[in-house]
Amino acid sequence: MAIYDVTDLNVYKRALQGLKLIYKIAHQIPDSHLRLRSQIINSGESNPPLIAEGFAKRASVKEFKRFLTMAMGSSDETITHAREIYLLSNTYKRIDKKLCADLGNEYKIISKQLNSMIKKWIDYR
Repeated sequence: MAIYDVTDLNVYKRALQGLKLIYKIAHQIPDSHLRLRSQIINSGESNPPLIAEGFAKRASVKEFKRFLTMAMGSSDETITHAREIYLLSNTYKRIDKKLCADLGNEYKIISKQLNSMIKKWIDYR
């Protein structure tokens, strides 16, 4: 499959789809934990733009790698927040534990795809 723009990248599509899970879980987080809600939304929402900006700068391997590495960091941060929310679900039963696990697993895949993309691009160039 030819890649013409960032929307052709599976990892970009997956990062956008992952936001659906983030928004679902964010609404389950109690108001007493607004900071955690904000953090998981911010970390998830930063992924697609970082991937897009990296792709736009792919002529420079260094810049491409830098942006994809930052996206991977945001993805890993999202995994951590999903785990925090999972722990919070022991206290607040309205938080869906399965959704927390699905969210963490989805972002593990995104992180792995980003890592693979960084390695392949470096080798390709």
